Amino acid sequence: MIALSLAEIAAVLNGELRTFGEHTPESIVDGVVDTDSRQMGPGSVFVAKPGATTDGHAFVGQALQRGAVLAIVESAVDEPISQIVVADAVAALADLAREVVARVRAIGHLRIVGITGSNGKTTTKNMLARILEGEGQTVAPINSYNNEVGAPVTMLRVNEDTRFLVSEFGASAPGRIAHLAGLVEPDLSIVLMVGMAHAGGFGGIEETAKAKSELVAATRRGGTTVLNMDDPRVAAMRAVADERDITVIGFGQTAAADVRASEVDVSASGTRCLVHADGEEPRPLELKVLGAHHVSNALAAVSAARALGVPTATAVARLETLEIAERWRMQPMGNDDVRIINDAYNASPDSMAAALRTLAQITGPAERTVAVLGAMSELGESAGEEHDRVGLLAVRLNIQRIVVVGPEARRLYISAIGEGSWDGEAVHLPDQDAAFEYLESELRPGDRVLVKSSNSVGLRHLGDRLGELFS
Repeated sequence: MIALSLAEIAAVLNGELRTFGEHTPESIVDGVVDTDSRQMGPGSVFVAKPGATTDGHAFVGQALQRGAVLAIVESAVDEPISQIVVADAVAALADLAREVVARVRAIGHLRIVGITGSNGKTTTKNMLARILEGEGQTVAPINSYNNEVGAPVTMLRVNEDTRFLVSEFGASAPGRIAHLAGLVEPDLSIVLMVGMAHAGGFGGIEETAKAKSELVAATRRGGTTVLNMDDPRVAAMRAVADERDITVIGFGQTAAADVRASEVDVSASGTRCLVHADGEEPRPLELKVLGAHHVSNALAAVSAARALGVPTATAVARLETLEIAERWRMQPMGNDDVRIINDAYNASPDSMAAALRTLAQITGPAERTVAVLGAMSELGESAGEEHDRVGLLAVRLNIQRIVVVGPEARRLYISAIGEGSWDGEAVHLPDQDAAFEYLESELRPGDRVLVKSSNSVGLRHLGDRLGELFS
């Protein structure tokens, strides 16, 4: 965080300052700001966020031991540390982020990018950050810091030398993206796709589309938005951009896109395509990241980079240095005999289908496809139907072993059985330990194994165990 006095922070938060020890209202703080006491270091600021199962106020002492010098609390705690008492700790975190970013932006060289979409946010964020790091100091979220806590925590990492802030915005309810993006008013926004992920929380895919369009509406008037022309719901957000005099750059595989791809090819070593940018010769792109769906993410990153002044050739060259999209996202593990693809950080109907297609594409004639699948969460009333679709797709893609884990995913198993995988090709196991025991004896040289589920199911840990087993 930039250097601020205790008095300045208290004024921004409209809070009551209680200094301790040698601190005065003029004392300066410039350390990390976080709600996780484990992230504290010398000079840090700990935000004591109440929670459903744990209360941050109980961890102020631990934060102090790790070097925190200031606690933002909703009620004063009996710890030897300066405190600012506020009405709402999460709201205070957002207010502080808004102020810090505004002060850095006033210097004149900070450019802010916001990214949203039902799938691909984290991959695109990492791709764009890799490109922009070569241009100047870039701040981007750790993992998927895209909610009401993670987004402000990321914003608070900027300082006077930061050239680019890349923010990732998720949505758990209507208005959430508008609130988070409104803290910083991005100069450039990216909308990747509208899918069924979290649709249960919105009441359907059309409401999800409205929520994603909030990012375009929050973009600075006269700024730029990068839209997926292959997704009609995203392409329709041009109308929102026009209302705010926002320039639209389209990406995709359609001829209507300004930055597009052709000759897409997926193999076990990565993903290749030709990138076409208006007015330029096509450029080959060789991604180490697995999956044709990542071509769309790469096009979005290249489009945004070009809008920020990075030449296409430079953007492509830097993308080719990216080893993996993110841990637990199409992450290759295992060895040449048994290859594990751990993609179990999250799952939606769209990402599940894309991962299964990738598994089929990268598996040779003498090799065997194995899909280890868990439940997809937050689908609401569509959950049963969407799990049915995944089971049907797995069979139709001729996935040779379908290993379904957990009671929540049983309908996926039943669907696969009904489609024809009834002769031992599909099995249903109660939990990760049972799945690991089964796979330990079942897997053989030549197997290509996909592990995929929503984050809450935790199959990423099963993927890690399999990766270690065959490393």
